[in-house]
Amino acid sequence: MTTEASTAPGPEQTPARRLLPLVVPAAVVGVAAALVLLGVSLVAERLQDVLWETLPDALDVGRYSVLWMIVMLTATGVAVGLVVWKAPGHAGPDPATVGLVDAPLPPRVLPGLLLATVLALAGGVSLGPENPITAANIALAYWLGRKAAPNSPAALWMMLAAAGTIGALFGTPVAAALIFSEVLAGQPGPGALWDRLLPPLLAGGMGALTMTLLAHPSFDLSLPDYTGPRWGDLLSALVVASVGAVAGMAAVYALPYAHGAFSRLGHPMLAIPVGGLLLGLLGALGGHLTLFKGLDEVKVLAADPDGWSAGRFALMAVVKLAALVLAASCGFRGGRIFPAVFAGVALGLCAHALVPQVHPTVGVVCGVLGVLLAVTRQGWISLFTAAVLVSDPAVLPLLVLASVPAWLLVTGRPQMQLHDDGTPIR
Repeated sequence: MTTEASTAPGPEQTPARRLLPLVVPAAVVGVAAALVLLGVSLVAERLQDVLWETLPDALDVGRYSVLWMIVMLTATGVAVGLVVWKAPGHAGPDPATVGLVDAPLPPRVLPGLLLATVLALAGGVSLGPENPITAANIALAYWLGRKAAPNSPAALWMMLAAAGTIGALFGTPVAAALIFSEVLAGQPGPGALWDRLLPPLLAGGMGALTMTLLAHPSFDLSLPDYTGPRWGDLLSALVVASVGAVAGMAAVYALPYAHGAFSRLGHPMLAIPVGGLLLGLLGALGGHLTLFKGLDEVKVLAADPDGWSAGRFALMAVVKLAALVLAASCGFRGGRIFPAVFAGVALGLCAHALVPQVHPTVGVVCGVLGVLLAVTRQGWISLFTAAVLVSDPAVLPLLVLASVPAWLLVTGRPQMQLHDDGTPIR
């Protein structure tokens, strides 16, 4: 006969007891995620120097001449197409169908994915490292974490790896905390929201600290000082953010059509080189600042807000968005946040050039906000990214208010991500 004592449930674990065993894994995953990002970025930068400086100088060809841009982007398409064709797992799934945080990939896919990412970053493709690096870190954390603790939930390792990568990308754990507060708020689980947020926050903090100590990243564009909001600034913010959202949605609506066209080519050794050729032609049209992921190039724009005409700024924004659509739809591996930031900055400076009363700082942050809301459909990351570009809290009220019409323009509409059959996700 079973006694009452033997059937009584044991004492429930306190939040501290549940969280304490996660401290070390979260810290280790955060550091490792930053090191993977840093390693890939350094290799890509060294290769970029060879491809865009050493090699053209040796051949006595202009570094960013029209000929060299077309040749280099086409050659990059051939190299990435070969990796996607021959590498185990074909360097991961179709990049047009994946988001920032997805299910873990098999480890055998990672060498091809990382190689394709390095080649695209170095070759001038208009994509950032965030999606493939996050995918690689999730796969590594899941594979190693489940070996160390077979009974641990898969979602734990995915969450820690994604948070560590996002913290490293932005140099602060705040971005990771904001994203996961949105995710975790709608999921059941023990403890308060902050209890569940603590492990990814720690991973994000360690990722950010590691990246800051080793690479000293900075997103501050050193734009002209903003003295504080005025009523005219509110109108500027609302209009620029809305125009940015419309421009971003144009890219979103174009993605399935471009993806369908490249899919009809039927082979990565056709689709990706053709995409590279088209990217080279776009680079020739928009200038060399529209190449690459855009993080360094956007600082060149911001350093001289009056250095280009409104038409030139508009052309760069359109070319960058078109390059983002082509690169994401033809098969290049990469993320969309950093190219979207470049397009938003160019759009904001275009508004300042058209209407000098639009403060360049207001134009830039609201242009970035609008484009990112359309491209990422992530409210927190869009607000955060726009805000860190200026390091001035005076823009925050304007950003929050500007997000209202911009969000109303994008919510419920197709996202910049496709189902496996090529139809847009809503």
